[in-house]
Amino acid sequence: MSSPEQSKSPRNATLKGLPRRGYSTPASWTKVLWGALPAGAQDRIDALLAKKHHVQAIKAIRDASPQPVSGIHECMDLITERCAALGLLRVPRVPTASLDVDVLTAKVTGLPRRPAAIEAVWDGDTEGWFVRLLAVMTAPNAEHDLALVQFGGDLRLFNREVPPWPEAEEASAVGRALAKRFGVPFHFGSPEAPTDTSLRWWASL
Repeated sequence: MSSPEQSKSPRNATLKGLPRRGYSTPASWTKVLWGALPAGAQDRIDALLAKKHHVQAIKAIRDASPQPVSGIHECMDLITERCAALGLLRVPRVPTASLDVDVLTAKVTGLPRRPAAIEAVWDGDTEGWFVRLLAVMTAPNAEHDLALVQFGGDLRLFNREVPPWPEAEEASAVGRALAKRFGVPFHFGSPEAPTDTSLRWWASL
């Protein structure tokens, strides 16, 4: 339990009584929230964001926040600002509307080289995890994006809507069908859970 002296500390006083929304602008709130975190926590959060570990970063923000603990949406706003400050924001992307094997077959046929494999890989940004479906080449190694699959953001983890991950299931089913058409292997290093450290298909050669 915090002592009376702790409850009057500058960090607690900074956040206490501030409205979650409507404190001038969302940017003003996130600036106050970031400034209230200890320097060591700030470094850990930035390191997690650099590795695309956004869910762990949200937990780190909440664990290090003074009372009252910040909500999920406020943490996500802060993550977006930190990613912008760190140069981690991507060009806006649009998930593929639907995965049609015939459409993807035409896309692969139009590539400059025949694929050696069809591969699905996890990737992520401030909007959450998604799956990239790729045509993979060798000699030299190259990859071509065929589709981007995403059915929601990382809030699904907190709401316990995932796993299973529907984007992984769809990318696996369509990827296998596409690979069968071209007589090449299909590879998905981590269909059960998002990660950016699973081995790529090239590692099996």
